[in-house]
Amino acid sequence: MLLFANTFETDYNIGMKFYKMHGIGNDYIYFDCMDGEIANPEKLSVKLSDRHKGIGGDGIIMLCKSDKADCRMRMFNADGSEGKMCGNGVRCVGKLAHDLGYVRKNSCTVETLSGIKKLEFTLGKDGKVSSVKVDMGAPVLDCKSIPSLIGETTAVNYPLEVGGKTYGVTLVSMGNPHCVVFCEPDSLDIEKLGRQFENHKVFPDRVNTEFISVTGANELKMRVWERGSGETHACGTGACAAAVAAVLNGFCAKGEEITVHLLGGDLKIVYTDESVFMTGGAELVFTGEIEI
Repeated sequence: MLLFANTFETDYNIGMKFYKMHGIGNDYIYFDCMDGEIANPEKLSVKLSDRHKGIGGDGIIMLCKSDKADCRMRMFNADGSEGKMCGNGVRCVGKLAHDLGYVRKNSCTVETLSGIKKLEFTLGKDGKVSSVKVDMGAPVLDCKSIPSLIGETTAVNYPLEVGGKTYGVTLVSMGNPHCVVFCEPDSLDIEKLGRQFENHKVFPDRVNTEFISVTGANELKMRVWERGSGETHACGTGACAAAVAAVLNGFCAKGEEITVHLLGGDLKIVYTDESVFMTGGAELVFTGEIEI
């Protein structure tokens, strides 16, 4: 537990315990902030996410107190920008809250900037969380709400010119904006194309982009470019957006389990009339202490 009361900000170095965790390869640096939040987490995220001079990760995530749910999640990307939601991160937050004893049941609620998420735990033989099912809520398909400047109500296989080429894109928000493109993901120069999508003029808040191929009945293969982090091994909200887009485009069936294969592993997604449900692992890699 961190040794500070309300807000952490000093002129001297202090040792802080951290938890390095990942959800199918989407790795973040987690801090137990139930006794007080960290000042300037944006700067800290940039510093610690560096894989050569820091701990290394896709960003930092803080487990905080909430007066609306069992706990609250704040997450910051590797570039210091704050994210509204992180599907792989929220599973790890649930695991951390349970395994540290803040939650003593097989379910919990987590407050995020995109609303309160309901989690259900599967426990291993050691009594700790091994897998988490998350009710991610209903997807947002309204273009203005995503947000997007595309002059349509919704965008399903909408022709969008990016880098001199036209792509059919489907726009979905799962608490943050996603642009889903059906293509052959392995052949892409994702570093170049991902940045072009992320910073396209029709996305005022930038966008996460999922490059998807259909590999079987209710099976998808996905690479993801996340705004503020670049290509990551996995993206929970992105996998949810990909499954929703696959149903909207007629590739997969609504109400059935869809397996999304990512670089870091698989996520199971079910898109119903009411909500999107995501199931996947949450793992503690190691703990440590760093002076900041």
